[in-house]
Amino acid sequence: MYAPPPYYPPPPPYAPPPPAFYAPPPMMAPPRRYSPWLVPLIFIVNLGVFIWTMYENNCPSKMSKDQCMGGHYLDRFSFQPWHDNRMIGPTPETLQRLGGLDTKLVVNGEAWRLFSAMWLHGGLIHLFANMISLDFVGLRLEQDFGFHRFGFVYVLSGLGGSLGSCLSIIKHGKSSKTISVGASGAIFGLLGASLSELITNWTVYDDKCSSIMIIILNAALNLAIGFLLHMDHSAHVGGLVAGFFLGFVFFVKPQFGYVSSKYMPTYHQVKRTARHNFCQYFLGVLGLVACIILYATAFGKLFNIKEIKQHLPDSVNKY
Repeated sequence: MYAPPPYYPPPPPYAPPPPAFYAPPPMMAPPRRYSPWLVPLIFIVNLGVFIWTMYENNCPSKMSKDQCMGGHYLDRFSFQPWHDNRMIGPTPETLQRLGGLDTKLVVNGEAWRLFSAMWLHGGLIHLFANMISLDFVGLRLEQDFGFHRFGFVYVLSGLGGSLGSCLSIIKHGKSSKTISVGASGAIFGLLGASLSELITNWTVYDDKCSSIMIIILNAALNLAIGFLLHMDHSAHVGGLVAGFFLGFVFFVKPQFGYVSSKYMPTYHQVKRTARHNFCQYFLGVLGLVACIILYATAFGKLFNIKEIKQHLPDSVNKY
């Protein structure tokens, strides 16, 4: 007996999957480019402090307006005569009163002058030269490493420059009336940190020779300006050395090939590159140890720790 084959309904019409089926999972948006704000703020603060300095200087109160530079137009904000201050600024006495670096006063208890001196400037030319250098060097560093690390290096380099200036005055027996002011120590510290940052982040840079030449030319330009304006080169050296070792500690970038886990999709299973290599860790530790030794030695020589210990009780010395 013949049986007909079973009936199979025709398959439904083929519908291709939606385009989202082929698309990879959505990834997080890349971080926004950081916009520097601390460097412009430092510029504004230095400018404001200079205006306040000229207000406190009050040249017409000491001599006639005809003798003061711009006395008839600027009145109280006018500058000292050219033969008194060739940087177009106030008197040394005003700078000392407002926080200039006087080694004798620092040793006698006014250690805050080590920080206040980096916000004062000897004249308009001095201020202009330092702020141009700050913008040229500082904007890139703050953009790459953030305001917190940049701020630490700037302030600590300025402290290193102040210590270098004080020790130079003591060593060479300069006059006790010598007043040191300016952000030059902090700016040279940024130059030194730029060099150490280039060394520790060597694998990240593509054009290394041009980066080195930019740092060298910038340092040479700042030194030339310093010679022309008769600036305190001991502060430059102190800030440069301090900033060089601080750069190993604070200005460290992830090595080439590193990708953060939050920017890597979950389906992408590969061997990840370590954030930092051995050389970066080694230079960071070396820089930290060198900074501790340099600052401790400078403070010890400045405040004469041995002489201070002789006046302390025996129980304190034993402790």
